[in-house]
Formats: sequence, structure tokens, C-alpha cells
Amino acid sequence: MNKNNRIIRTENLTRKFGDLVAVDRLGLEIKRGEIFGLVGPDGAGKTTTIRMLAAIMDPTEGSATVAGYDTVKEAEAIKHRIGYMAQQFNLYGDLSVQENLDFFADVFGVRGQERKERIAQLLHFARLTEFTRRRAAHLSGGMKKKLALACSLIHRPEILYLDEPTTGVDPVSRREFWDILSELHIEGVTILVSTPYMDEAERCSRVGLMYQGELIVCDTPKRVKGLIEGDLIELRPVAEDRGVGLIRRAEAAVSTLPGVLEVQTYGDLLHIFVDDAAQRTPELKAALASQSIRAKDLRQTQARMEEAFISLIRRQRERQSDGQGGE
Repeated sequence: MNKNNRIIRTENLTRKFGDLVAVDRLGLEIKRGEIFGLVGPDGAGKTTTIRMLAAIMDPTEGSATVAGYDTVKEAEAIKHRIGYMAQQFNLYGDLSVQENLDFFADVFGVRGQERKERIAQLLHFARLTEFTRRRAAHLSGGMKKKLALACSLIHRPEILYLDEPTTGVDPVSRREFWDILSELHIEGVTILVSTPYMDEAERCSRVGLMYQGELIVCDTPKRVKGLIEGDLIELRPVAEDRGVGLIRRAEAAVSTLPGVLEVQTYGDLLHIFVDDAAQRTPELKAALASQSIRAKDLRQTQARMEEAFISLIRRQRERQSDGQGGE
């Protein structure tokens, strides 16, 4: 990666809370103008990472630079170059949409004609023009998110940090929010977004998977999905005795077969990774039939980001388990 193109860089970035290592020796480089997705389960260290990069929290060890500034030594220079949207709605509920925007304009010193034009632009941008007099507390979940985004953009930041920005909003609002992010991306804003939604991770330029404070993999969505071995077969187990343990019985029937690399469950579906779909499909059907289970809606499909991350986390757990066993 071209050094001049790196807008965010961390080296051995670590944050501890007592004996807990929330972020463990993180090495990360984010390019100017890209949408970088930070994904991982709860407690992986995503929020702590964003807070350190926003110069809100100091690292215990290691270092980070944002737009060329050190997050500890030059924190104030960074804060004027970033927009930060926290997980929880952190605006003023008793103020109107207009008043919230005015307040943040005051905080960042946006005044005069520039302020008037910028607020009008953001209201239009966030589809909030008709709601300027409504109190923030009375907005829908999706509208609150868009107002929070508009407030974080009032000073035209070159970097935008979004910590799970669409959690708890409906699918339509999620899509609208990402449409706005796509427009910001086109304008050249660098976006770092943490998300629990794998379909959102697919929309990022690159993604980093965190697990227990460590960065397991960092690459484009296409390359991350390419890390999964084998062909993917999807099927729905069906049996006369529809017991609670049906999906587990089906999983047990196929998981030890030759050529089966991994089995994942999704509700009432099995996702089975095999070395050769054409060869293994009859064997899967036969193994299920021996347990009086029929393979319904069986098809070969492409792995999604969700399957990739589950598989990568499972591998990481196995490596950690093997490491502990060898000590």
C-alpha cells in the first residue's frame, strides 16, 4: 500500500482494562477514500478500536496515526478532521432537528453563510427537510440515525467513524442509510464502519474481522469469501418426527462423512462444505436417509460473507484451543 495513501495506520495498538485485553496488538492500514468495515462478534474490540482512533481513548500500548496525526500527542488536530457516530443515540432529544444541527455547528465553529448552506444541504441529504421542527426524541429509529449522521458531518470531516450505525433500525432505513454512505464514498470521504450485518460488510471496499481483540483477516469481501474451502451445499432436513433435535441429528449424520469439510446451521437449514459437490451429494442424501431424514430444497450455492466469518472464527477458536492444549 502506498504510504501516502494511508489515512489511518495502527502499530501494535493495544488496550487493556485490568486483566482484559480488549484490543490486542492491532496492525491496521486504511486507505484514503475507502469504506472499511470492521466486523466481529460482541466483545471483539470493535468499539474500543474506533474510540482509540477517534482520540477519545488512549491505547495502553502501541500507536495510531489518523490523517498523519498521532492519536495521543495530537488528539485535538484529529478531532477536527473526523466525524464520530456512536452506537447509542447521543443527540439532544428535547431539541428539534434544526436545533441539534445548530448546536453541532456551534461546537465546530461553522458560522455565517457556510452554516446556512451546510445545514440545508445536510437536511436534504438525510431526507429530513420536512422534519426540522420535530424534536429528536420523537423521530423514528431510522430518522434518529440519519440526524446523528448529519450532525457528525456538519464540519465536513475527511474521515467518518460509524459504530454499528444501523443496529435496531428497519431494513428500509438501513438501505437508505447505506445509500447516503455510498454518496459520501463517491465524494471521497473515508469511512470506517463497524457492523454486525454481513450484507453491509459486502458493501465495503475492504473488511477486517476481529475476534477477542485480534484482527484475524483483512481483505476485500471477495477475497475473504475465497478463503473458504470446498463447494457449498444447502439443504433443509425434513422428517416425520419433527423433534426439536432434528437439525442436530441431521448435522451429526453428515459431519463425519468423507469429503465433508465443515457444517454450519442456519435456522432449519444446513450449509455443508464438501470437497466435491457432485460426488458428495448422493452420499449426503444416503446418510440422512439412514436416519429417516429427507434432504429438501437441496442445492449448490455460493458462500456468503456470513459463512466465511463463521468458518474463520471457528478456525481461530481451534487454533487457540490447540495452542492451549500444547502448553
